[in-house]
Amino acid sequence: MRIDANGFHYRELNGLIRQAVAKGARRLDLHGVHGQRYIATNLRGGAEIHIHGTPGNDLGAFLDGSRIIVHGNAQDGCGNTMNEGEIIVHGHAGDIAGLSARGGSIFIREDVGYRAGIHMKAYQGRGAALVIGGTAQDFLGEYMAGGIMVVLGLTLNGGNCHKASFVGTGMHGGVIYLRGAINEHQLGKEVGISRLNRKDRAILRDLVGQFADHFGLDAEEILAARFVKLVPLHLRPYGRLYTH
Repeated sequence: MRIDANGFHYRELNGLIRQAVAKGARRLDLHGVHGQRYIATNLRGGAEIHIHGTPGNDLGAFLDGSRIIVHGNAQDGCGNTMNEGEIIVHGHAGDIAGLSARGGSIFIREDVGYRAGIHMKAYQGRGAALVIGGTAQDFLGEYMAGGIMVVLGLTLNGGNCHKASFVGTGMHGGVIYLRGAINEHQLGKEVGISRLNRKDRAILRDLVGQFADHFGLDAEEILAARFVKLVPLHLRPYGRLYTH
């Protein structure tokens, strides 16, 4: 089903999306998307939504089972507090991608802005996954409490380090896998570097395999490079601030 979103307020657009899904539509193609926020907020079910244009902030917020494919860039807050489902962005994403996500998967082909993965979490035995094909700005994984983040660095020139500073500041759960190099001074004091084990490599093979399938890339070539694993050093890094 095709929907021309040009000129629609986000509430009207979401109303059209919900009506179509309620009537059994399995695929929606939204054309003429020009910054409408909150597209597919709290959308349940198994619909696949293709967005042609640039969606606004909080794309797929509280998403609960559908799949969103953006044929271009996404703005801030992509996947905010999503529960389940999948968001695939064939371009860049703005700041706070995956904010507080507690389930589902987000795949971003290129770079992201600041504070990607902030407060990602695990919830009722499940966690979110955020895979970034390029690199990220500062405060990557800030206050991360659970879930998995993978940063592949495919947009970096060969041998260059990731540029983000304060990576994992306040991190107290979850794991970040970085492909390529990063210096210890770029990390938050709550984060340590650990070696990958067999379980880590299985996780990477799965997520990188999905990423490569989405964007037509070679998973084995991506996986052949060096990865580092970032983990929190403490479960409650600021716990002593609130004790006597």
